[in-house]
Order: sequence, then structure tokens, then C-alpha cells
Amino acid sequence: MARGGGWHAVVLLLVCIAIRVRSDASDHKYKVGDLVPLYSNKVGPFHNPSETYRYFDLPFCSPGDVKDKSEALGEVLNGDRLVSAPYKLDFLVDKESEVICKKKLSKKEVGVFRSAVAKDYYFQMYYDDLPIWGFLGKDRVIEINARTDPNALVDLTDDKEVDVEFMYSAKWKETNVAFEKRMEKYAHDEETADDQEETGWKYIHGDVFRFPKYKSLFAAALGSGTQLFTLATFIFLLALVGVFYPYNRGALFTALVVIYALTSGIAGYTAASFYCQLEGSNWVRNLLLTGGLFCGPLFLTFCFLNTVAIAYHATAALPFGTIVVIFLIWALVTSPLLVLGGIAGKNSKAEFQAPCRTTKYPREIPPLPWYRGTLPQMAMAGFLPFSAIYIELYYIFASVWGHRIYTIYSILFIVFIILLIVTAFITVALTYFQLAAEDHEWWWRSFLCGGSTGLFIYAYCLYYYYARSDMSGFMQTSFFFGYMACVCYAFFLMLGAVGFRAALFFVRHIYRSIKCE
Repeated sequence: MARGGGWHAVVLLLVCIAIRVRSDASDHKYKVGDLVPLYSNKVGPFHNPSETYRYFDLPFCSPGDVKDKSEALGEVLNGDRLVSAPYKLDFLVDKESEVICKKKLSKKEVGVFRSAVAKDYYFQMYYDDLPIWGFLGKDRVIEINARTDPNALVDLTDDKEVDVEFMYSAKWKETNVAFEKRMEKYAHDEETADDQEETGWKYIHGDVFRFPKYKSLFAAALGSGTQLFTLATFIFLLALVGVFYPYNRGALFTALVVIYALTSGIAGYTAASFYCQLEGSNWVRNLLLTGGLFCGPLFLTFCFLNTVAIAYHATAALPFGTIVVIFLIWALVTSPLLVLGGIAGKNSKAEFQAPCRTTKYPREIPPLPWYRGTLPQMAMAGFLPFSAIYIELYYIFASVWGHRIYTIYSILFIVFIILLIVTAFITVALTYFQLAAEDHEWWWRSFLCGGSTGLFIYAYCLYYYYARSDMSGFMQTSFFFGYMACVCYAFFLMLGAVGFRAALFFVRHIYRSIKCE
């Protein structure tokens, strides 16, 4: 936003549209003069992407018969509130300074516009499902297809009523870009220990498969982590086949809700089955713990943040109907599948496969140096996987918490695979060093070391918020750190399950190779 001479300005929309001549509107094809759908979505401070409001919350010229566009669950979760726009942009029909209406702005409305300009408010529209962004203020460009007209200025310096003409222009030009590639321009630019004896682990063969403490919590964490891993896998598969194409608004949020609900049976089966293998007896309590281990913190975070959004009258606040729909999904899909999976896991009668027999009394763990402790080991385990994804994190954050659109899902999938591989290998390596030091309490350690990358990601959130973004205000800060805490917690559970499974496979393999008395 540019400022000059101590005054603010509101300028009106000029839309530049590149086209290839098409026909048949049912397939994004139009004839000359056809009405192409244009919807106003939302406005808000550019640096606070979660703090958005309805387009006509600002005193723009209203067409009178504003009609809400029906939206999918994911669009509502994304804060989209599409309504019919007053601008009529017919296909291949140029317009020059078309007046929508004349309006006398009251002193209060002038103050609203001045505040919006001062806070770098942007607006968002959708024209034939193509996103359009622009700023309130003097001639600032965010996308090449929308700019403000420096010749249409209104002086809002004085606190008084102002007569305003709302107008817009449209310019059409032919392009050689194929229709199938019209979204490509929204993709972002490229940026860039003390040695132990080799036989040390053999001495503890009678203790290495001794079941861990808090086995119900351990099994619940393993079940939840396995479900989240399955969820991430399905999301990537859908992304690779093009389901999350940029103008398919809300598809990601819808997929997250639906797939999480449908995979809850995996969490129930994994947790109950493993809990029974650990000779647990109260499988019902374990199932309840599994169901609430991730959903509980997520629900509490949502309640707090939704209350904040309601207080701010922001579109991020979910309507009551949407909350009811999500509750019904949880009550009618998530919970029954969790119970059915738990019953199947309990009845699987699987036994824990231990190559070595566990002794009656545990072996004493020798004193170890401080860097062999849990926290230093977690720090070492989390740093390497985090370094593998560090560069890509910026683009993801800029997409989720900024205004970029992420489209290179193939690269993101490769980074995800690298993350899993590095997590598995570093956990296996640290588990081996732990066993070589005759420390047989590796169960929880392997899970915590595998999941520690989630803590590094949350530390990156602090860096991103203060060094790479201009977010501010209580609502935006709450949304950022609140929901990122849930995301990092999900990563902790998922990568913890991956790390433990890799360590368990490794431990079983090396102890099969020795003769156990």
C-alpha cells in the first residue's frame, strides 16, 4: 500500500483477463457475450490470512440482491463465503469505467475504509473459478490479472461524508496459454559418542523385549500415529492424481475430515491389537484413550479458536450447521469405526513375536553419560529429519499461512518419503547405540526420538512467525500457534509410530541372529 502526503486513498477494480476463445459454458467454455460467473469472497488484513471477513462487511456498493453461493464443507472450513459480485464481466466484452452505483459514504464508512487501507486489506474474488486478489489502497498489485486504477481515487483524509462512484473496467486479450495450463502461474517461484563393544547389546537379550511402562498409552499413541500415517498417505495419493487442483476450493479440508473419519478403524485395530499383545486387560479404556489422544487436544483447540473467531466476527468462525455436520461425522462414522476396529484387534488373538525369552527380573541399567539421556537423544534424532524438510517447509507455510498456492505435490511427496526414511534410519541407529550401552528401555525412547521432528517443526513456527511473516494481532497469533500445535502433534504421533516400527523390526532382526538361552 502506497501512502503520500499523509492521505489515504481507495481505488477501484480494473480486471485484465487473458483468454483463449472457447464456447459451451458447461465446461468453462463461453461464447461472445456470455455471462461468466464472478463471486466476491472475502476481505481482510494481508498479513493475517486467518482474519478474514465477508466482502460486503466493508461498505462497498452492493448489487442489492446479494446471493450466497452454496459451498462444500471444505470451503466453509477454509473460511470461504462466496456471494454474487456487482461486476458484470461478459465474455470478450470490454468495459471502460463502468459505473455500478453512486453512494454517499457516511463518516463511519469513511473511517472503515481508512482503517482497511491502513491495515493493508486485500480482497479476493473468483472469476470462472480463477482466483483474483487485489488491495484496497493506492495502486498496488498482487496478481497480474487484477490491478487498481490510479486515476480513480477518493480522498479519505478528512473525517467527513464523501460522494463515491464505484466503477470497474475490463480488458480482454487473446493468449496462447492452453486452458489446461491456466493455473500454472499460481505455482510459487523456486527458491530457493563413546564407542561400545560390538557385543554389548547381546548381554541384555533377556530384557530387551520386556514390555514398556504405561503400555495402554503406548498402544494408543501407536494406533493414533498409524492412523495419521494412513491419512497422510491417502492425502498424497489424492494430491498426485490432481484432486487438490488450485481452484478446487476446500477439497483438502474435506478430504482431511472424511479420510480421518474413515481411517479411525485403523487406529482402533492397531491400538487394541498391540495392547493385547502386551498382555493388557482393560482394552475398553485403551480404546477410549486412543479415540481421545489426538481428537481431544484438537477439539479443545478448535473450541478456543472458534470462540476467538466469533468474537472477531471473522469468516474463520464455523457456522453452527457446519459444526453439527462435523459432530455427526464423528458420532456416526469415526466412533463406530473406532469401536469396530478395536473389537477386531482384540479378537485377532495375535501374540507378540519375541525371538528371545524375557527373564523374570530386569537387568540393572549401568550409569550413562548425560548425552545418552532421552532429551539429548531426541534432539539428535529430530534434527536430521528436520533438516531434510527445512527448505520445503517455507513453501508450505507460505501457502497455508500466506497467499501462495502450492501445486508441486510430486516434490512434496518425495520430501515426505525422505522424511520417513531418515526418521526410520536415525531411530534405528540411536536404538542400536542405546542397546550397545546395555540400556534395554528402548520402547518409549524409539517412539519419542522418531516423533521429535514434530518439536523441531513447532520451533520453526516461532522462527517463521517472527522472521518470515508479518502476522500480528491476537486472533491471527492464536490461530497460527494453536493450529500449528495440533499439526506438529500429529507429526509427533505419526513419526513416532514410524520410528518405533522401524526400531522394532531392527531389534527383532538382530536378536534372531543370536542364540538366546
